[in-house]
Amino acid sequence: MTDYGQGQPREQGLPAGLLPFGMAEVTGLSMVPTLRHRDQVLVHWGAAVRVGDVVVLRHPLRQDLLVVKRVVERREGGWWVLGDNQDEEVSDSRAFGAVPPALVLGRVRARYRPVRAGRQRSVGVVVSWLVSAVRPVWADRSLSRRLRAR
Repeated sequence: MTDYGQGQPREQGLPAGLLPFGMAEVTGLSMVPTLRHRDQVLVHWGAAVRVGDVVVLRHPLRQDLLVVKRVVERREGGWWVLGDNQDEEVSDSRAFGAVPPALVLGRVRARYRPVRAGRQRSVGVVVSWLVSAVRPVWADRSLSRRLRAR
């Protein structure tokens, strides 16, 4: 695995052209509360993108980096993307502008939070983890309108 830095996912076995789905690990806080540091995400590679979707894309200025952001709107030249955590360091379209569609690799469909190491494995803890560990990542159309208005 390769670590792509603050706020970036790590690729995990991305078989080019073989499977439409893959996993990535999120690092950083730019997508809190939707995604947290160390969350695993299920990515639908090549999926159609709409406003409000959480996507994985190549950083326009450093294409060896993959980033996870929310699509806010369509602009001339591509998609405008922002992190959900506006207090975090700016590493979105406010820094690099609109993202060309060719750099948007896929749409995040679900997130998975692994069990923390050393955590007690009682029945209650395991049931609680099962209920909260896997969740779909929904497109948030209302959030995208609020972010665009800022």
